[in-house]
Formats: sequence, C-alpha cells, structure tokens
Amino acid sequence: SAQSIMAEDQRNRRHPQNLQGVLRLAVEAGSAADGPALPEPMSEERKEWLKGALAEVAKGQNSEVEQMKECMRVLLRDGGCERGREGEEEGEDEEGETEGALEFLSELCENLDNARDLMTLGGLDLCMSQCLNHPQGSVRWRGAQLIASCAQNMPQVQCHLLSKGALPKLLQLTDSDPHPTVRVKALYAVSCLVREQEVGLRAFLSHDGFSVLMRGMQSDNEKLRTKSSFLLLNLLTVHPEHKDTVLSMGMVQQLVSVLRTPHSSFHEHVLGALCCLVEESPLGLRDCQSPTLGLEEMLNQRAEDLQGREECQEELEFCKRLRSACFCRRQPDDSGMDR
Repeated sequence: SAQSIMAEDQRNRRHPQNLQGVLRLAVEAGSAADGPALPEPMSEERKEWLKGALAEVAKGQNSEVEQMKECMRVLLRDGGCERGREGEEEGEDEEGETEGALEFLSELCENLDNARDLMTLGGLDLCMSQCLNHPQGSVRWRGAQLIASCAQNMPQVQCHLLSKGALPKLLQLTDSDPHPTVRVKALYAVSCLVREQEVGLRAFLSHDGFSVLMRGMQSDNEKLRTKSSFLLLNLLTVHPEHKDTVLSMGMVQQLVSVLRTPHSSFHEHVLGALCCLVEESPLGLRDCQSPTLGLEEMLNQRAEDLQGREECQEELEFCKRLRSACFCRRQPDDSGMDR
C-alpha cells in the first residue's frame, strides 16, 4: 500500500542504513576475524552490536514478525532469478546480506514464539529449499543452524520440519558436505530433530542415521567426531531397544577401531556407547569379547594411561565399567588392586 511505502521511505531517510546494509556490515565485521576456513558463530560482542544496529533500523517496524518478514525478503531476493545476471560484486554483497539475515533469524528464533511464527510464515520451508541447497557453504551452515534453533524443544516445529523431509537432507549434509562447518551444524540440527522425538527417531532409523554417525566418528573433523559419538551415546542410552540394529552394523568393531586412533576427549563417548551395547545384550558382549578384537588388553592399557588424569575421570569410569562387564571373570578385584 502507498502508506507502507511512505513509512518505508521515511524509515530509510531517518536511518540511511537499511536492514540489508546492517546485515551486510554485521557479516563483514565478523568474517574478517573468522578467516575463511572455519567460520564460528557470532561472538557475544558482535551479537550485541548486531542487535543494536538492527533495533535502530527496525524502530519503524512494529514487531519481530515484521523483522522476520524483512529477513525472508532478503533470502527470497538471494534465491531470485536476478542472481546470476548481476555483476560479481553485487552477488558478493547479496551473499553477506543472506548470511546476516540467517544469523538474525537464528537469534530471534531462540524465542519459541518466534520459531513458531517463522514456521507459519513459511520461513522454514524457504530455509530448507533454498539455504540448505545454496552454493555458498557459509549460507548452508547458517541455514542448518537456523533449523536447529527453531527445532530445539519445539515438537510442533520438529513435526513440521520432519513432514517436509528435513531429516534426510540434513543427514546427507552431515555425511558429505564439502564444508566442515556445514557438516557439524547439520548434525546439530539432526540431533534437535531426533532426541526425545519419536517421529524423528523413526525417520533417522529409516534413513540409516546410525551409519551416518559411524562415518562421522571416523571423519577427520574433530567437532564432527565429538558430536557424532555424543549423539550415538545419547540415543543408545535413551533407546536401548535399538541396540540390535546398531550391533548388526558391526558397530562394536568400528567403535574399537576409533578407540585405536590417537587419544582424544571424544573417546569418552565412544567407551560410553560400548558400555550401552554390552549391557543386557549377549550379542554385544560376544562382539566385545572376540579375541581378535584385543579389547581387554586395550582397556587395561587405557585404564593405566588415564589413571590420575583429572580431566579423564568419566572416561576412566566407562573404561572400568566396560572392562568389568566383558572380562570380570579374569579380574575379580577391580576396586583396589590397580590404584
């Protein structure tokens, strides 16, 4: 309407920096420090700055819903047909805007009402169709982050995303995206859709999610290894009924081979997952006791290495628990002898 165009006009006169300008600045302010390799989420300082700048611009906009619509317009424009036609520089500017819009939406959607509103506005569908398939890794990871922000603790949003096929797409990104941060953020979004969510867990199983976690634990991406092993441990703890599925994949052998890689803090989750697999499971026990695996010797060595290391106490507990579950006959006194 003419009225809203006038209001828009006035707002831009009052604040020559329009929303797009602020979003672009926000991303530029962050990207110099981040370096190209592994962009990290916003620092607190930058978050405050971005909020302040956006608040200034959004004064003319009555509500967070309006701000979300504005961000959606930015995303739509980036996906529009004009993208290829304009010069290189124009494209780069637009990229910055898109990233800024996604970061701002993630901020807004920490609030559950906003997450629900964004879903109703079609913002999540837009994010899935456009941002997760975007040529720029920096847009893909922010898209995955937005989906995670919205899905956290929101069954209604989770079911919507699942019905739109978010899970297979996110598993695919976790498994094979060339950009390391995309893989980590996609797995984070997966975990927000499957933990304490039956529908999500069923989709996870039917799309062979445990295999994706297995490959994640063997990747050369430390964060991905950590998140994969943590999610595996969580799912086995909460859903012991899926042990057999996991055992039939040869998971015990895979986890033990992961433990043979140079020591890392995520080994704690790997040992925890092995504990889950042997408890009340003859099949898991048999796999762990297989002499060709050499697990007993390895656990003895590991317990010795971890002794007295303050930061490894949980790992040491899992180590002893696994050892006594699998090999207790040969170690009647686990409590005092090896201290």
